[in-house]
Amino acid sequence: MTTMANEGLTIAEAADRTGLTTHTLRYYERDGLMLAEVGRTSAGHRVYTERDLTWLVMLTRLRATGMPIREISAYAALCRARDGNEDERLALLRAHRRRVLDQLAEVTDHLGAIDNKIGLYESRTSTSPR
Repeated sequence: MTTMANEGLTIAEAADRTGLTTHTLRYYERDGLMLAEVGRTSAGHRVYTERDLTWLVMLTRLRATGMPIREISAYAALCRARDGNEDERLALLRAHRRRVLDQLAEVTDHLGAIDNKIGLYESRTSTSPR
């Protein structure tokens, strides 16, 4: 991995580090989802900092848990506004947490039903439990 004159990471390197595509990184930037404006070299190439990568990990976690882009956008705007809106940030994250917990409970119930069927079939066959 080569960094750009110790200034940060190229978009390809940031993609490698985050597991996102360069297209997704550009989309997040274009839609105002980044915490701060991504730096540029004198040639206009994007330069990602460790702070950018930390933020991208959070965005990835929010997306992976089903937070809609519009809510991520609202959260990013609140974070960019700095101090004084912690109550709004907290409310947004608590609401999302509640949805994630509800989804987790539902998936756990589904998994239980699948495990029951597996147990039923295993008791009727010579297949040993895995």
